[in-house]
Amino acid sequence: METMENITSLEDLKQALESRLDDKRWYDEKYCLEAVRRDGFALRYVRQQTPEICLEAVRKNGLALQYVHKQTPELCLEAVKDDGRALQYVHKQTLELCLEAVRENGFALRYVRQQTPEICLEAVRENGHALRYVRQQTPEICLEAVRRDGYALQYVHKQTPELCLEAVKNTVTALEFVDSRICEIKKETEMM
Repeated sequence: METMENITSLEDLKQALESRLDDKRWYDEKYCLEAVRRDGFALRYVRQQTPEICLEAVRKNGLALQYVHKQTPELCLEAVKDDGRALQYVHKQTLELCLEAVRENGFALRYVRQQTPEICLEAVRENGHALRYVRQQTPEICLEAVRRDGYALQYVHKQTPELCLEAVKNTVTALEFVDSRICEIKKETEMM
């Protein structure tokens, strides 16, 4: 096995990588299990994946799901529980998987293929800035986002005086994202 001191050129690096891939240990279940327990991404080298090896890999690092040959609902759930961004590698998304992913990381909303108001609401509850990935914004979703983080106002497609007020109450410096026309709209409604 090459040591880092022996790798001094790109050719050395190429040979080291090729020898790693040809290493017979990647066929040994015990060796592979120990490897993925240390680094979930080691799954990419495993030649004979078992459910146990895959489960250990995604528990260590949810993003290792990208190397799983045969996905199961259980594996996908474990992966998104560890890292919501693993949703991007899920072949068959379900409501449960999407909800779990956005609860772990609101930004996982960007990988949700079939967004629902429920999923979007959970995403902005976890992180108000996830509003940037909401395809169909509703007043309820926008309000929740600016309550979580006033700066989320910058992602609101249709600002209202109420949303702007809520954002600024939460974060006074969110004032910079208030559409200047909001003040004009507010004045017009007060005059009526």
